[in-house]
Amino acid sequence: MAVIAQQEVAIDLPRMAKGALLFGATLLAGATTIAVARALTGMTPSTYEARQAAILIHLASVLPAIPLGLWVLLARKGDARHKRLGRIWAVLMLTAATLAIFIRTINHGQFSWIHLFVPVVFLALFRAIRAARRGNIAQHKRLLWTLYSAGLLLPGMFAFLPGRLLWHWLML
Repeated sequence: MAVIAQQEVAIDLPRMAKGALLFGATLLAGATTIAVARALTGMTPSTYEARQAAILIHLASVLPAIPLGLWVLLARKGDARHKRLGRIWAVLMLTAATLAIFIRTINHGQFSWIHLFVPVVFLALFRAIRAARRGNIAQHKRLLWTLYSAGLLLPGMFAFLPGRLLWHWLML
């Protein structure tokens, strides 16, 4: 495979957008950590969902993906660390999206509207990796900022809607 020289990219998110993503990531990571800690310490009612392997592995891949993805997006780009951590983040996202296919507790065993994020994650990751390999760093960057916010933070916030497992773990 031919290596394409990286192009310098001037495209960047405004400070307000970065601040909003940092706030959302902190809020989501904090709420998720508290909810999971409450469930692990027996402070929440025991539920069938809490014992499903797909849910547990999904959560185990999402929790580190929140701060790691933000780090990769905000830290220096293009070096070996960026590439290594980006690959780890991509594997975490693929794991979370794949396992989400098997989580069907809120719609009587059927897919629900939140499953629409699964193909979004797959497609965005594929396109982002392809863009980076082709040297289109501007597109790579746009896709990953979008994937982080629309493929991780947004569905993460939806996981706390009333009636969902994380809502029960956090509120009850």
